[in-house]
Amino acid sequence: MGMLPLQVKIKSWIDGKKDVDYNGMTARFSSYLPEDADQASKTPALFSDPIDCCSSSTSKLSGSVALCVRGTCDFTTKATFAQSAGATATLMINNADELFEMECSNYTRINISIPVVEITKSTGDTLNKLLTSKSKVEILLYAPTRPVVDYSVAFLWLMAVGTVICASLWSDITAPDQTDERYNELSPKVFPLSEAGKDDSEDLVNIDTKGAIVFVITASTFLVLLFFFMSSWFIWVLIILFCIGGIEGMHNCIVSLALRKRPKCGQKTQNLPMFGEVSIFSLVVLLFCVIFAVVWVATRHESFSWFGQDTLGIGLMITVLQLARLPNIKVATVLLCCAFVYDIFWVFISPVIFQKSVMITVARGDKAGGEAIPMLLRFPRLSDPWGGYDMIGFGDILFPGLLVSFARRFDKANKKGVASGYFLWLVIGYGFGLFFTYLGLYMMNGHGQPALLYLVPCTLGVTVVLGCKRGELKYLWSYDADSSSSS
Repeated sequence: MGMLPLQVKIKSWIDGKKDVDYNGMTARFSSYLPEDADQASKTPALFSDPIDCCSSSTSKLSGSVALCVRGTCDFTTKATFAQSAGATATLMINNADELFEMECSNYTRINISIPVVEITKSTGDTLNKLLTSKSKVEILLYAPTRPVVDYSVAFLWLMAVGTVICASLWSDITAPDQTDERYNELSPKVFPLSEAGKDDSEDLVNIDTKGAIVFVITASTFLVLLFFFMSSWFIWVLIILFCIGGIEGMHNCIVSLALRKRPKCGQKTQNLPMFGEVSIFSLVVLLFCVIFAVVWVATRHESFSWFGQDTLGIGLMITVLQLARLPNIKVATVLLCCAFVYDIFWVFISPVIFQKSVMITVARGDKAGGEAIPMLLRFPRLSDPWGGYDMIGFGDILFPGLLVSFARRFDKANKKGVASGYFLWLVIGYGFGLFFTYLGLYMMNGHGQPALLYLVPCTLGVTVVLGCKRGELKYLWSYDADSSSSS
């Protein structure tokens, strides 16, 4: 069957000066490449003549890497002629900007002892322009292995679990000794999450069963629209919406934490046209958050942009989990079960209908002109020679986070202890659910996984099992926080 195709790093030098790196993929009938660049050597690159390398080359390929285009004859014929001409390796230029496995029908009759690597059309065009301009092109081929587990996953796990814990405990962290009315007096009027003098409960969104179903249907519709009509301008709309939400969320978090430590910070106010009386401290924080978001947008393609995206995203999710609440396990079951089916369908089943996984295609940002959807947390793969990011979508944090937040409120209202409550066990369940998600990702060789496939059983399932064991499931199912607190 030959060897499994490997990703290849292609380092290049132009007239002795280091140039960009390219990516390639070995053929199944290729010889092995070293894993370390130090074990490989620079070799001149030359085009074969004929350029398709389907007959003996008239150009001197001895001691060089032969470049040839796809077509006319099979890959093994090209590699055989290049090898007979003395080439040290062969680069096959594909006719599209993608890589695929180069195979042959009978491996037992092949006697190829040089590396055979496929490169994309754009890479071939670049090398062709350099060679036709009489530049000396040298390349070095090696195939570094990707680590089985990159420790960046641990940081992403900590960010996701930490966000859920912080959001659930936010009221305790920020204002254990303050009433909601006092906080509202100090809250900014620029992004009015609540109006002064109103009870904070008026600003909360209690999700019901109908709203849960409508939300999932709306999300599915939007996902399909993104799949068919994704473009750079569509992504820009999402970036702007993300920045608006991120600014408000980050602003809310900073102001809440600051007023918890220094309540007097919010007492100095200023009257502004259209906005009325505004806290000076709140306004300064708002300006900082706006500048932070603008800098992130301007540098979103840089290697460090993940930090700004994660900061805005975490602030946004903490705020959303403060405003949106599940009233009981009945609504939680409807919402999470719908989200469970939604995630599995659009990742695993949608390829049967759309020929591609809709969720994975949208998450990768195909047809987006190099832009990426910002509604996710990401962390760079620092130990991976191929780079890239490990990511988790907002929905994989918000959906289970709503249930974990409910568990915290339920425990607090019913004066439950840490072990006798539900919050601690749901946090542990969420952590294990994420662990199983990444385990499935590695077992499926990096194929995208529907995280809610693991997270819903590990959170909602834990709640149902504990509720049954403690005889509280009926109470959890029809729980009413208002009637519970009044009694």
